[in-house]
Amino acid sequence: MNELNLGQGKKLAVLLDPDKFNPDHYRPVIKAAEQREFDFFLVGGSLTFLAVDAVVDYLHEHSPLPVILFPGDLEQVYTGADGILFLSLISGRNSEYLIGKHVLVAKRLKDSGMQVIPTGYILVGGHGKTSVEYITQTHSLPLDKPQLAVATAVAGELLGMKLIYLEAGSNASSPVPQAVITAVKQNIDLPLMVGGGIRDEQQMIKAYNAGADIVVIGSALEANPQKIKRFVSQLQQFKNQEK
Repeated sequence: MNELNLGQGKKLAVLLDPDKFNPDHYRPVIKAAEQREFDFFLVGGSLTFLAVDAVVDYLHEHSPLPVILFPGDLEQVYTGADGILFLSLISGRNSEYLIGKHVLVAKRLKDSGMQVIPTGYILVGGHGKTSVEYITQTHSLPLDKPQLAVATAVAGELLGMKLIYLEAGSNASSPVPQAVITAVKQNIDLPLMVGGGIRDEQQMIKAYNAGADIVVIGSALEANPQKIKRFVSQLQQFKNQEK
């Protein structure tokens, strides 16, 4: 299995929804993956009807990159993946998404040999109800109160999480505010992943500058997979400037 390294350096992840995955459509993304121009795939979503195994197997066949599950529910757990974000929705108060569903699949994951990444999942909203909120029956944190996101992230770190994921929601009208990203990053000693609403390379760079270690791109590539060229080019320029 291809293990995901959460260590130093800015990383770019591509999120694929199995319901919307078409190999021909995503050909530019697969080609970029073959050349290791980004870091890993995430597969899953809050509302996925098709099995994830076919997508995971296709990516393994055509790409050397790690394929990490981003599960919305138990049905999306496939032990043929390289790893899984073991998401605990710590911005909500629905016990099923804090620990309940995890208990049902924990032994299976431990026995699988997959890389299991305990992840504090924090929804930051204000753009209308997202699919995640509807499915999980939780509320996102307000955009104008970064201290709530900070306190939630710090609690996740103290509970033993290995990664914090700030999420604006699929197809969000705008990404997580830079002020929220910066406030959270300054108060945790964990890798920080940021996704949702990032539609162009300028928004990606703003997220990195604000403190994101990993940026997730999903909907932008669903609409136009050719954009992967601009994302990876801009990321390389950013990395060169940091040296």
